[in-house]
Amino acid sequence: MDILQTLSKLATESGFAGFFAAGGWKNLIMIALACVLLYLGIGKKFEPLLLVGIAFGVLLTNIPGAGLYHMGMWDAYVYECPYDAVNDYALYNGTEERGYTQEEYYYYVFARACGHTTEEIEAYFDTLAEKGGDINADTQALAGSANLDQDVVTAIDSKLKAELSFTDIIHLGGLLDILYIGVKAGVYPCLIFIGVGAMTDFGPLIARPSSMLMGAAAQMGVFFAFFGACLLGFAGNVAASIGIIGGADGPTAIYLTTKLAPAFLGPIAIAAYSYMALIPMIQKPLMRALTTEKERKVKMEQARNVSKVEKIVFPIAVSTFVILLIPSTAPLIGCLMFGNLLKETGVTERLSDTAQNALMNIVTLFLGISVGATTVAARFLSLQTLMIVVLGVIAFMFSTIGGLLMGKIMYKVSGGRINPLIGSAGVSAVPMAARVSQDVGREANPNNFLLMHAMGPNVAGVIGSAIAAGFLLAVFG
Repeated sequence: MDILQTLSKLATESGFAGFFAAGGWKNLIMIALACVLLYLGIGKKFEPLLLVGIAFGVLLTNIPGAGLYHMGMWDAYVYECPYDAVNDYALYNGTEERGYTQEEYYYYVFARACGHTTEEIEAYFDTLAEKGGDINADTQALAGSANLDQDVVTAIDSKLKAELSFTDIIHLGGLLDILYIGVKAGVYPCLIFIGVGAMTDFGPLIARPSSMLMGAAAQMGVFFAFFGACLLGFAGNVAASIGIIGGADGPTAIYLTTKLAPAFLGPIAIAAYSYMALIPMIQKPLMRALTTEKERKVKMEQARNVSKVEKIVFPIAVSTFVILLIPSTAPLIGCLMFGNLLKETGVTERLSDTAQNALMNIVTLFLGISVGATTVAARFLSLQTLMIVVLGVIAFMFSTIGGLLMGKIMYKVSGGRINPLIGSAGVSAVPMAARVSQDVGREANPNNFLLMHAMGPNVAGVIGSAIAAGFLLAVFG
């Protein structure tokens, strides 16, 4: 055995060598970002149950040569193209330096897979640029402009579902590829919603149904960010996924993004959970600015007691009505209300306990590390990621503003009996947003106890964000 040759092979195939390859510096940046996220989750306790898992997924997926997650394989699942060609990272790095868009890159892969040279492909792009064309709108020009095969034209133009199946991914993929199937199939977010439902008390909402108005108004940020993303050039499906960050519901954001814009799952999930952890910092200045001291001092009367029958009927009635209204909400609303029904029946305590504890913990483990795995350096480090981060905080802010404005309207309509601060709890972050309402209310009046009153809009926000996601899925899915 040639010892020098063996040592040379070990050196060139090690992960360290990957840092010196084309684009390797990006992996270093992503590993540093993973460490920052781990510090925020562990040191600052920012949504640690999920952020720690996401951060470690970021770390693992960006270690060169680890082979735990293959972005190219999932690209091949979304787009009908040979996996081996998509997974050629040297090819990707070469196109990246030229500044190809994502659509051009996929065209490049298809064309190379069909045996065409880089010169032929670049001739097509140059011709298209001279004509002022768009590769999405003008793909039929492929056949004549660069003398390329019609099957390539058809594949790009239609973007059919891939030849790869989940079975192929299990056979060919790494550990995180296999775990990611649960994200891609929408299983993990729905299972988490069963746990969330089992932990949620809808009593405050049932006692004061008007709270639903504040939960609905707090979805304003979703649509504000959606239109903002459209104006910045994002496609409608991507803009919808960015907008749902404003719902302040991590599982909902993950579910919708995996359905509409899986390539953007990493930045959207990280933005959603990071801003959920920063809700006190985001909401409190807005709450003080948009309400008067007199409004903040309002003490609310104790809500009526809700009967056991009402609590059992509520999840059944909401599931039936909402799913009939918007069928695409069935996975989220159905799982949420099923979990709540387990809690309220009084005869399924063991199942409710499992949903709240063991199931939630196991799924959270898989969800966090799987989502983190999607933050591949070549795709994550881009201007689009920065735009998503900015749009995310704007979405949170306008969701808070929408809830507060509805709270002020209800303050007027009720003759001053409703404290508008509870409107800010209309975002879906349970129970953190309700606690923020309590804190700001007690600053103005130490005898103010708004927590249970704020839980009404808060749990209404959970339902509202799921309905908003279902609506966007119905439009862009």
